[in-house]
Amino acid sequence: MSELDAAGIAEPALRAAYTECRRINAHHGRTFFLATRLLPARARPAAHALYGFARMADELVDNPEPGTDPAVALDKVGGLVDEVYDGSVPADPVLAALADTVHRYGIRRALVDAFLHSMRMDLTVTEYSTYADLGEYIYGSACVIGLQMLPVFGTVVPVEEAAPSAAALGEAFQLTNFLRDVGEDLDRGRLYLPTEELAAFGVDRERLADARRQDRSDPRVRAALAVAVSRTRAVYRRAEAGIPLLRPESRPCVRTAITLYEGILDEIEAMDYAVLNRRAVVGKGRRVAVAVPALVQRALSARPGRPRSLGPVRRWHRRSAANPGSGG
Repeated sequence: MSELDAAGIAEPALRAAYTECRRINAHHGRTFFLATRLLPARARPAAHALYGFARMADELVDNPEPGTDPAVALDKVGGLVDEVYDGSVPADPVLAALADTVHRYGIRRALVDAFLHSMRMDLTVTEYSTYADLGEYIYGSACVIGLQMLPVFGTVVPVEEAAPSAAALGEAFQLTNFLRDVGEDLDRGRLYLPTEELAAFGVDRERLADARRQDRSDPRVRAALAVAVSRTRAVYRRAEAGIPLLRPESRPCVRTAITLYEGILDEIEAMDYAVLNRRAVVGKGRRVAVAVPALVQRALSARPGRPRSLGPVRRWHRRSAANPGSGG
């Protein structure tokens, strides 16, 4: 049975809409897509729809079509979100899938609005002084994604009890993105590493740009990034604490996503924080090494009787012998 059949999605246009979101997720978000394979089949289309919408809005800001105004494009998306919550089905396939998902799972409008607000912030705000200042942007760009996914994952406790860890999940992924993409963000005129924290190590935007331009290692930059990595690992621990609060069938997905995405931090450390001109990625071999045991465990758990446990998924050593492969 296909994912769409398992989710009870029968109408042809809606099936096509979800299929397009799945394609976007598989192409642009390989790590998250791999983790979704561990969700029950009925839940995967919703995960793809939420990813597809987030990616679509993000692309409008980061990679706008030539001659288009990102602010106007985001306003248009906001109008389509009005249609979604008014009960209409937009013609755009990503918005059509989103409409079905938000009504199936009761995803609050405020979470979608907060996301679009952060996307608009990217059009005018180019840096943040402190992590507290960055908080508004992180909430809308990342924490709300974890909160949107929470009803898809399902919980064994009241949703509000699991919400802080779900928000931390999105925050951890976003902080990891900031570290991985610092060079690319500089090229776009943005800096998400708080300037006051960088200044404590004698680092500013100019020093980062110079190190990127000259492709050289800078001990002050390395020290600042090391502290940021440690801070991000602490956020992962907050996210991890929420796994037991999820429905059992969703836990392998989140555990694997954390393992794989935190692996980017391992790679950053392994390359001695040289992220300004190199992209830290978790190679295909490592992704498979983490995900396959969980996939096997899920398959065994679906059979009658009590399966033999394969044990928890663990993070690999940074210098793993596994073939790093390619991808991210």
